[in-house]
Amino acid sequence: MTHASTHTHTGTGHHHAGHTPQHEPDVGSQAEILDLDAEVLSEHIASITAWLPVEKTPTRVVDLGCGTGAGTFALLARFPETEVVAVDASDDHLSRLRAKADELGVADRVRTVAADLDADWPDLGRPELVWASASLHHMADPDRALRKVNDLLAPGGLFAVVELAGFPRFLPADAPADRPGLEERCHAALEHHGAEHVSHRGADWGPKLAAAGFTVEGERVITVNVDGSRDTAVGRYALSSLRRLRAGAAHALSAEDLGSLDQLLDAGSPHSVLRRDDLAVRTERSVWAARRP
Repeated sequence: MTHASTHTHTGTGHHHAGHTPQHEPDVGSQAEILDLDAEVLSEHIASITAWLPVEKTPTRVVDLGCGTGAGTFALLARFPETEVVAVDASDDHLSRLRAKADELGVADRVRTVAADLDADWPDLGRPELVWASASLHHMADPDRALRKVNDLLAPGGLFAVVELAGFPRFLPADAPADRPGLEERCHAALEHHGAEHVSHRGADWGPKLAAAGFTVEGERVITVNVDGSRDTAVGRYALSSLRRLRAGAAHALSAEDLGSLDQLLDAGSPHSVLRRDDLAVRTERSVWAARRP
């Protein structure tokens, strides 16, 4: 069994389960990142759904804090006969998810539910599988949410928790040429900021799941390293993500670092990340599979 890190990290703010925190940028930019995240990391998400120790094909799956549907569509592909109930606080996210379901011809297998999971939970049926990707750490009381999932699941059902091990890295360590190490300084600033605002990010969910009555059956870390030269979406993903990083880290950066970062974020600049041929997406995702007795 591979154990997840217990250090506090700051990710991209995916899949809001409750309200959108005030310190985060607008939902539009968040939705764009969620869509790019799903596109660039689709193989990794599929590998997680394939790994889940599901004993029989579920008839109903609940995706808690579904965002724009990265997990929803991976689960629909993994279980072709299954209905997915996609839950999120953002009407914009759910609207995008429904539009994509229509495009893919799976709208009849998706039900969207708008809900703030920090408040009273709506009726979500009796699923055999609940999926929560990068959503638990946003909740005001994650331990309460874990107990609610235990009550929600069918006996013997499975709860899959996926968490990000920090905001993705995109640039080489010696980049950019005028301010080497810029990306790491941005991360350091954002990590301090995130530790103040999202205290549950980076938690080890294994003991929390056990305390809520689950039996943890599997735990693993997925290492992500996607070469930008093989995927044109990586440049757009880097641009959107670094813009979000700037919004959270700007207060702690020097004028020189901000100037260099702004050149990377200027799509018209010769120094733009869109013109670099050395980008990669580097991060980790920790996964827990826990069963309700």
